[in-house]
Amino acid sequence: MRRFAQRVLALSSKEVRHVVRDPRSLYLALGMPVVMILLFGFGVSFDLDRLPVAFVDHDASATTRALRQRLTASADLSDAGLSTSVAEAERRMIAGEVVAVVVFPPGFEARLRRGQRADVQLLIDGADNNTAVQVRAKTEAALRVLGLSASAQAVNAGKPPVSARSWTRFNPEARSAVFLVPGIAAYVLAIVAVLLTALTVAREWERGSMAQLFATPVGRLEIVIGKLLPYVALGALAVLLVLAVGTTVFDVPFRGSPLALAVLSILFLAGMLGQGLMISVITRNQMVATQAGALSSMLPSMLLSGFVFPIENMPAPLQAVSAIVPARYYVDGLRAILLRGAGLDTLWPQALALLAFAAVTVAISTARFRRVVA
Repeated sequence: MRRFAQRVLALSSKEVRHVVRDPRSLYLALGMPVVMILLFGFGVSFDLDRLPVAFVDHDASATTRALRQRLTASADLSDAGLSTSVAEAERRMIAGEVVAVVVFPPGFEARLRRGQRADVQLLIDGADNNTAVQVRAKTEAALRVLGLSASAQAVNAGKPPVSARSWTRFNPEARSAVFLVPGIAAYVLAIVAVLLTALTVAREWERGSMAQLFATPVGRLEIVIGKLLPYVALGALAVLLVLAVGTTVFDVPFRGSPLALAVLSILFLAGMLGQGLMISVITRNQMVATQAGALSSMLPSMLLSGFVFPIENMPAPLQAVSAIVPARYYVDGLRAILLRGAGLDTLWPQALALLAFAAVTVAISTARFRRVVA
């Protein structure tokens, strides 16, 4: 066991010197995650404000003018001016000038004074579903505050018998950065970890240095562990950098257990580094390893991890496929730790899933190593 540890440490120190001499590996491990999280954090946002809304006022009363002013008083909606008709407003919507049109019908003020139902027509551009959902929610919320409704249902002028008060926990301001940064961190780290080992080890296959290593009495498992350990440490540093950027630049909270974060991060990095090592062992070519590593880490980590799209909304076959995507468990774990304050007592299923993936990839990589290079 002592000799095993000595050989692993010797291989790890050799790999550390290789990383230090190769600035590209350091940029890939430390620079690329920070750059990508800044780009994604500022560039990807589901928060929309100053949405341009046009008005068609067939009533032309003091009430409709006051409602128009109050609807656009906040930063959510922007007054894009009056249109003379619904047809003209729709032409502006087709041209992309406005995303919604609020239509006040004739006799609007008179109906309100008589205590009758006064409906408001809301036309929304549905070409962008996210914008359509947000503009409808914000407009209807504003109208409800004003005592009206944008739907076709009647408004009860009396006090409702039951009232509800709601509180939004963990992300009360509904900022998309708070929701996205944990997913971005998992997505970026998955790509970087896979490419790190896929490229560096494949380069050794091409240069023939792996054949020289096989000429020594070092075992296959010692080679695998010795090569993974430095990159696990480098990946852990990348995790700290990414979280530092997320908490300082995007105000992402850290409410959970540091121990849970460390355990999940190390297991996730070990699995993704093992995946890259497995790819390099199978392909033994930098170009093929780059393509395979990018495809096997980029698409699953974005589409099947819950980073952007909820897994519950996917078809059953895709949900089954997502069960073998390690980023799914890491994204879930990061959001639970950072936002909800969870610990290992609730995140042990995610830790076990990441451990199983890491064990499988390392085992396959070890089994695929051959002392005779083809």
